[in-house]
Amino acid sequence: MKIITNYIELSTNGKCDIIDVTEEIQQNLRVTLLEEGNVTIFNPGSTAGITTVEYEDGLVTDIQRVFERLVPEKDPYAHDEAWHDGNGHGHIRSSLLGTSLVVPFRQAKLLLGTWQQIVFIDFDNRPRTRKIVTQFIGI
Repeated sequence: MKIITNYIELSTNGKCDIIDVTEEIQQNLRVTLLEEGNVTIFNPGSTAGITTVEYEDGLVTDIQRVFERLVPEKDPYAHDEAWHDGNGHGHIRSSLLGTSLVVPFRQAKLLLGTWQQIVFIDFDNRPRTRKIVTQFIGI
């Protein structure tokens, strides 16, 4: 059993920016030379999340609309009153979505569905440079 930790750096636009990171994770898996195991994809921040979707323009727009309906950016948040940073909505959206995902792999290939991609969603209110942690555990 081996554990290999890598990082993926992203430049995001904030404002519910959705970025497909599937191919970069698959490339990092190839480099590990692991054949079978799991990869944990983790965002070490509190205003972004990670999930899987069918990454296509219509669904990207739908996800952005749903988050705006569920947790509107312009609503008043106690966090914003305390810190005056305007990203209270981003913290709530992140905690609803979650900041990590585990994906199995076999024969050095992520075991995702045909129309399933891994995405990073930045809920903050400004552009950011983000660093995602990927930890591969396997043989």
